[in-house]
Amino acid sequence: MPEKWVSALPTRQANKVSLHRVYIGIGSNIEREFHTREAYRVLQQYFDEVVVSPVYDCPAQGFDGPGFYNWVARVDTSLSLQAIYQLFKQLEAEYGRKDWYKRHCSRTMDLDLLCFDQMVCDAPVTLPRAEILQRAFVLRPLADIAPDMRHPVVGKTFSQLWQAFDHSKQPTTPIDFKWSSPQG
Repeated sequence: MPEKWVSALPTRQANKVSLHRVYIGIGSNIEREFHTREAYRVLQQYFDEVVVSPVYDCPAQGFDGPGFYNWVARVDTSLSLQAIYQLFKQLEAEYGRKDWYKRHCSRTMDLDLLCFDQMVCDAPVTLPRAEILQRAFVLRPLADIAPDMRHPVVGKTFSQLWQAFDHSKQPTTPIDFKWSSPQG
């Protein structure tokens, strides 16, 4: 290929686009099958490639309510942390999320930033998310999708953290989730 053509080809390297690796915790316990599919569909609209963990059926934690479907997605993006945080809040609102101040409540679609590269920060969101070390429904799918990635603060891999986690009090049951609906 002639040299002048090579330099004209659009590439990430040629364009110096810096991509961030982002891990997202996703959950729903209101029309959870529908909202799980919708979360995946919406993420595909905004990101070129969405890599997903298995989906887990998990009891509500911290309140009495229906069980959740929980999973983790990985995306690479050029969006800033602030932009992706705002996008997720907008998407949650579009799907009926209210009362962000309520920590323990039922949700249609919950999109939580777990990790943004290896960033450690407190604003606009605390990263890495504390629930990684506290909640099986976050750590198990994260260990599935990024077993060798190290937690930015504690330095252990997510696989090591999951192996050391006490699973007995927080059940996570893998389900055979069909990403497309039976109708199409």
